[in-house]
Amino acid sequence: MDYYGNNNDMGENRDQDPFAPGYYQPGPSNPGSCGEPGFTGFHDGPSGPEKPKKPRKNRTAWKVVALCLVCAVIGASIHPLYELASGGNNTTLYVGDRQPTQLNLTAVDTEKEMTTAEIYAAYVGSTVGITVDIVSTNIFGQTVTGAAAGSGFVITEDGYILTNYHVIADANSITVAFVDGTTYPATYVGGEEANDIAVIKINATGLTPVVIGSSDDMLVGEQVTAIGNPLGELTFTETTGIISALNRSITMSDGRKMNMIQTDCAINSGNSGGPLFNSHGEVIGIVSAKYSSGSYSSSASVEGLGFAIPMDDVADMVSELVTNGYVTGKPLMGISVGDVAQEVQNYGVPAGAEVLVVTPGLCGEKAGLQAGDIITKIDDTEVTCSDELISAKNEYAPGDTVKLTVYRSGQTMEVKLTLEESTPEKTALQDEAQTEYQQQYQQQQQQQQQSGGWPFSGFGY
Repeated sequence: MDYYGNNNDMGENRDQDPFAPGYYQPGPSNPGSCGEPGFTGFHDGPSGPEKPKKPRKNRTAWKVVALCLVCAVIGASIHPLYELASGGNNTTLYVGDRQPTQLNLTAVDTEKEMTTAEIYAAYVGSTVGITVDIVSTNIFGQTVTGAAAGSGFVITEDGYILTNYHVIADANSITVAFVDGTTYPATYVGGEEANDIAVIKINATGLTPVVIGSSDDMLVGEQVTAIGNPLGELTFTETTGIISALNRSITMSDGRKMNMIQTDCAINSGNSGGPLFNSHGEVIGIVSAKYSSGSYSSSASVEGLGFAIPMDDVADMVSELVTNGYVTGKPLMGISVGDVAQEVQNYGVPAGAEVLVVTPGLCGEKAGLQAGDIITKIDDTEVTCSDELISAKNEYAPGDTVKLTVYRSGQTMEVKLTLEESTPEKTALQDEAQTEYQQQYQQQQQQQQQSGGWPFSGFGY
């Protein structure tokens, strides 16, 4: 499905789909818009006896030839700046005559490779800085205000902008800034948390969208360029590197696994959501994450390990977010699940996906699932943890009926559940139920003065 609601046949309608590889929609520029290891050094060894000196040879002829060669080389690339008189000799100083690089951006041709300077000049106006205000309520009922920053990039002439979901999650307000200092308030259009993408919209036209390329065509070792706002302060910074690896399976901080492009471009907090360009000026990835040294060692720094979401993995989802506000065709079970703790399994409870929340009114409740149930199988697929249930569920479509094997109060039973389609309205119901459960859980932990991790490994499934 393309931006206009047509079937994306990648044929005659290709030029109309802003998310098809190679699409380019010209338009005017934006109207307003560690400790490192120490160097041990070297030292001289003890001096030995002085060796006899060899007689000097007459090398005057060689000096003349070498001087002529040097002068010939210099004469080809530099010209005299001025001469200084010193006694009876003249000393000439030279300056290079290299002409400044001319950036021809009247027509961007993605068939040709671009320099990093040309990529920056062409698309810095299509890259934006994003700041959000986050208002939340803590376990004591107090309102807490925070802020966050990230990056994004323009995907349509009329103001649709792509970024990471985690950049705008829980945002009370969103502000977009362009390189010329112009700012716009933005509204949330839709997002896909599992794939960490979100679309926001500003009230502007005549913007210059990026060109969407194909990440599947990239090779390890090819040059890539990122533009973003590292630390939320060093705005519109360009960094370059290469593709270090493709199809990396990366486990995120919340336990989700994602397929990623690995790059050694310098990526830091605030770069999230920004574009990753290939050498033709096409966006082939969405900058999303980097490894931190804290995960490995307190003494060794981790550098050059950045990751981006491949555009080919999410292009269709982006098109649906623009058109519908959500990704259609996703199955929903109407429950939130977590893993069964090992200490509980030691008492004879089976491994599986424990039902933590049953959202009222959705298919999980209709099927008779209850909080505390442990799902050990979906049809003929064994389930030993929540991730396995989620992965198996995603192989089905809305409307399919599945048979769940459930362990409840020492007994094993079968439950039939008809999957529903995930919509923003149903997602909101799940969020409400999960927030209530989270508050209750944290209050219990606070009252018991116990520390422990949040039991969800994932939610909203």
